[in-house]
Amino acid sequence: MTAFQPHRIADLPGIYGAARALAARWTELEGAYGMWLWALPLSRRVGSVAVWRDEAALRDFVGWPPHVEIMRAYRGRGALATTAWRPETYDPEAIWARARTFLEHSRHETASSKDLDRPDDPKETP
Repeated sequence: MTAFQPHRIADLPGIYGAARALAARWTELEGAYGMWLWALPLSRRVGSVAVWRDEAALRDFVGWPPHVEIMRAYRGRGALATTAWRPETYDPEAIWARARTFLEHSRHETASSKDLDRPDDPKETP
């Protein structure tokens, strides 16, 4: 899971657009089971919660050229917080609850994570 807070609010549209572009290519990724994108524009925070088959699939994503390109483009332009864990079962409600806890503890001058409602369902791959 990631949470990014750019230094400049003007960067938010580009960051969110880049995240949507990655989401559009989600089915290309081996081992990508699901993903939520989230945004708190008034708090200048955006990020994702992703579900991977295993750590190898996550590492492949981290090194995936489109992801690397975005990370390089925004490097040094904000604060990034990340975390990962292995749930015992795929339970979207439990995953989102843990994500909210992380967001609450990793926030940088933002609104409460209670303002961040869980989206319907992650985009799932076949």
